[in-house]
Amino acid sequence: MTTIQYGRAGRRQAGRRIRARRSPAVPLLVLAWGGAAAAVGLWWRNTPAVLADDGDRLIHAGRITGLLAGYVIALVVLQMARVPALERRVGSDRVSRWHATSGRYALSLTLAHVVLTLYGYALQGRIDVVPQLVSLVTDYPETGKAAVGTLLLLVVGLVSAGAVRRRMRYEVWYYLHLLTYLAVYLAFWHQLATGAEFVADRAARTAWYVLYGAAAVLLLWYRVLTPVRLNLVHRMRVDSVVPEAPGVVSVLVRGRRLHRLGAEAGQFFRWRFLTRGLRWTANPYSLSAPPRPDLLRITVKAVGGHSAALTALEPGTRVWAEGPYGSMTAARRSRGKVLLIAGGAGITPLRALFETLPGAGSDLTLLYRARTADDLALREELEAIADDRGARLLYAVNGPDGRRPAVTAKMLRRILPDIARHDVYLCGPPGLAEESYTALREAGVPDRRIHHESFAF
Repeated sequence: MTTIQYGRAGRRQAGRRIRARRSPAVPLLVLAWGGAAAAVGLWWRNTPAVLADDGDRLIHAGRITGLLAGYVIALVVLQMARVPALERRVGSDRVSRWHATSGRYALSLTLAHVVLTLYGYALQGRIDVVPQLVSLVTDYPETGKAAVGTLLLLVVGLVSAGAVRRRMRYEVWYYLHLLTYLAVYLAFWHQLATGAEFVADRAARTAWYVLYGAAAVLLLWYRVLTPVRLNLVHRMRVDSVVPEAPGVVSVLVRGRRLHRLGAEAGQFFRWRFLTRGLRWTANPYSLSAPPRPDLLRITVKAVGGHSAALTALEPGTRVWAEGPYGSMTAARRSRGKVLLIAGGAGITPLRALFETLPGAGSDLTLLYRARTADDLALREELEAIADDRGARLLYAVNGPDGRRPAVTAKMLRRILPDIARHDVYLCGPPGLAEESYTALREAGVPDRRIHHESFAF
């Protein structure tokens, strides 16, 4: 097995106290809801106190749902921009959940806007729905583009539904998901051309341009220009591929001035290996060792086509990386005592944290869950780190009869009687994560001190 030492800088990091950073999630959510309230206020200001008939009521209901849909769609784009302040402070998995929730709201509001507006105008004009639909699409400015954009949003919503998404290859889902950008572009212009809130209100129109312009600039900067600069400067290539356990390999990536990436133990990059069968896919893999100025390492378990193909990577293969991302770092720590719970491939970010978290001795414990002893990837490294730091390393491996040791509150209290005074870093398969989270809460660990990130797409 390959052991990577983090050197004097890493030893200083492990020895110093890091001040915990507060997540900006709550202020950001308040700001987002404040924007929605402002959109409602704009609609209210432009809506008469008395509405003439049912058609008029439906049209004005269509206006507010359309206005809110436009606002939420801008948030969806912002959440796709991979802004470092969000990815590293809030957490990539939390931002992904926000994105998924916002997407569902945006699609629901868009459909409500279409249906309410269509039926409202049909009632007012006393014509059938189909002729009214044709009239709206052909006679009103920019609505034809908006109709195409709406159809594209429906496609993205369909492939993002859990039942459909789980049956799709990640690559197919990813590239279909990019249709969101085209859909947003096509739908944007009809908001300004036909929206009553914008046609005669220059301030509102300017604010809308600023909102969408800021989203577009952040998207271009962080999704396109920043990765291009990163890879031109650091010029990463595969150094070697090292077997670690059955179906598990470490990929060592060499590059220039990698310390300027600002990567921390516990973070991940999205990796694209520029070789046949891999160049069109970027997958997230955590650093499995503290970053060095000239070397990064990931450790990957073969659970799909992409991860399995990494075993055949040739030294010298060019690497395109984006990151670092993730908030599961030492900065999340708020207590002197830390428990790390790892399962399967979840050992990778926790192995790096096990080596670098400030403090030592019995205040630092790693609990590693695996099916068999042979599945304990990086075992020799973990034991060397535990000996060097005086930390505790515990294994939870299935018995000879295949019986699985459960992670329970009772078990956690037995190994750590003061478990409620610990920060806990948790990384592993969904089943282990849910089981461990429940046990930790029952054992008295507050939710704010359980740190977990998921990379499910």
